[in-house]
Amino acid sequence: MKFNLIDRENWDRNQYFEHYLNQKCTFSISANIDITILLERLRNKGIKLYPSFIYMVSKTVNSHSEFRTCFNDEGVLGYWDQMIPSYTIFHEDNKTFSCIWTEFSNEFCVFYKNYQEDIKQYGVVKGLFTKENEPKNSFPISSIPWVSFTGFNLNINNDGDFLLPIITGGKYFNLEDRTLLPISLQVHHAVCDGYHASTFLDELQHLSNNCHKWLT
Repeated sequence: MKFNLIDRENWDRNQYFEHYLNQKCTFSISANIDITILLERLRNKGIKLYPSFIYMVSKTVNSHSEFRTCFNDEGVLGYWDQMIPSYTIFHEDNKTFSCIWTEFSNEFCVFYKNYQEDIKQYGVVKGLFTKENEPKNSFPISSIPWVSFTGFNLNINNDGDFLLPIITGGKYFNLEDRTLLPISLQVHHAVCDGYHASTFLDELQHLSNNCHKWLT
């Protein structure tokens, strides 16, 4: 996957980037996504929510270069053409988790097939990173399906230069006649502002509302 270098001298965000990078400034935002329509359609099709959530998040990340911007191994700033999800799976027997990754496709049926194959092969394998050769163009997704949180913050001590988004889903809950899913998005202010965070959440809601267009 191609890594596109950013010409920082002619980059219109460079002033903001340098300011917030030097401050090591990150922020997180939590919001509830209405998944009423999505959940009903998933149940009718016998499809699980978690891979659908991973798909929606990945599709949104891949729609905006701000969420794909990072430093490469040489410390040069750029953005990937496409990102793939690296996500956590839970082991019920010993209450541990593993991180695996799945090749992404804009076609949900293709991604879902890839996900099912990975879960079949790695779902019971214990360890932190159980699927080897994780591509460099991956980003983290996790789930805390036991609690409907109102806020969540993950702290990474990486010299303040981890620029990719970190997305966490919680336990969905019912409010009146709607089903809501708490989502936490953590970003680095050097590459993302409040506008980008709100766009991320808005597009997740749009995908949920219009799941009939991609959930085939």
